[in-house]
Amino acid sequence: MKSVGKALIILALIFTVAAISYPQEKIALTLDECIRLALQQNPFYLAEKAKEEEASYRVKEAVSNFFPSLNALGTNVLDKKVFTLEFPSFIPGQPPQRVKIDFTRNYQFALTLSVPLFTGGRLISGFKQANLNLAATQETIRQSRQETVFNVKKAFYGYLLAREFVAVSEEAVTLADKHFKNVKNLYEVGMASKFDLLRSEVQAANLKPQLIRAKNGLSIAELGLKTLSGLDLNQPVEIKGSLSFQEFEAKLDANVAEALASRPELIQLAYQKQMAAEMLKMARAAYIPTLAVGGAFNYWADTFNFKKNNWESFYSISLVMSIPIFNGFSNSAKVGETKAMMKQLDYSQKGLMEMVKFEVQQAILNLQQAKESLLSQEKNVEQAQEAVRIAELNYAEGLATNLDVSSVQVALTQAKTNYSQALYDYATALAQLEKAIGSGWDKDEVK
Repeated sequence: MKSVGKALIILALIFTVAAISYPQEKIALTLDECIRLALQQNPFYLAEKAKEEEASYRVKEAVSNFFPSLNALGTNVLDKKVFTLEFPSFIPGQPPQRVKIDFTRNYQFALTLSVPLFTGGRLISGFKQANLNLAATQETIRQSRQETVFNVKKAFYGYLLAREFVAVSEEAVTLADKHFKNVKNLYEVGMASKFDLLRSEVQAANLKPQLIRAKNGLSIAELGLKTLSGLDLNQPVEIKGSLSFQEFEAKLDANVAEALASRPELIQLAYQKQMAAEMLKMARAAYIPTLAVGGAFNYWADTFNFKKNNWESFYSISLVMSIPIFNGFSNSAKVGETKAMMKQLDYSQKGLMEMVKFEVQQAILNLQQAKESLLSQEKNVEQAQEAVRIAELNYAEGLATNLDVSSVQVALTQAKTNYSQALYDYATALAQLEKAIGSGWDKDEVK
């Protein structure tokens, strides 16, 4: 037994070392792949999606109310009172005769059947309400889907922006180090001052913490994208893509009309208003009598055994009408409650429509601003690059100062940073507009 235990321990160690020796394979991630993974694995979206199953079972529950109900009942009488009946005496002058009669049986079994015939529209309204709730739940899932897609897009673009910041910081450090080496060479031959040498060295050193922060921001952005995509945080990934400009012509009136017609929040609210109307019908139906057919088949006996002729049976079929007379004003309270709910939904609908219009207009303005900033920064980067080239040549010829070189290098870094930020702002604004309209990424393969 000891040898078997040692063998198992050795095998476990071998598998552990093998698992450590073979790390997870790196996977390539594009924007579409990240969205697809998020819609398949993100737990928050899957939690919203699971609500559809719950709503579908509520529809089945509402349908079951139309069917007859059949129940079995078994009773064992533990204690009972024997009734005493008094009969007049057949002999004149004698007192009445008192006889004890047992009207009960110790053991009773029954099958009861109830079939609703008329409920004042309660069952139909309940069924409609369950179907409307299912449709509203599906719109909630669609809203969650759009939120998930937007969040993934924003995280993906954020990663690309962080990667651009790293590239810009690395280029700035490279330029500063190159300039420091040039100044050092000139200083060694007596063509640059000690002050220029120290200033260029400090400038190069000051840029390195910025590069460290940029790389840290890139790592954080990668972790955030993995989390939204439902991936393990230790999963190696290679994120493919770049921030780019995609022309989009926004039309305010058309975009607002599309948003009002397709936003899941508005459609969901419309279903909720219809549900409230059905609830009002159910509340008013409480004033209407109900009609049902009931039936019962009974077996009873005084002893619990299955001998022949020990059990007696009887059945009954009845037509049951229930007429509500007074229930403490509960019906009127439910009617008033439902009317207040409908009024609340009306106000919510008006407010939500105005909010949708605002979101669309805000997204269009942000898109236009990002586009204008992008076009201006694109030309600015070219000019800043040319300025750095000229400043370095002039410094080597003694026609520019060290401060001039440092200034144009900082200007180039700022121009490239602004350009990358403008690309990110444009891509994010476009994603925000798609979300505000109620459209966006929609692939057939992902349900």
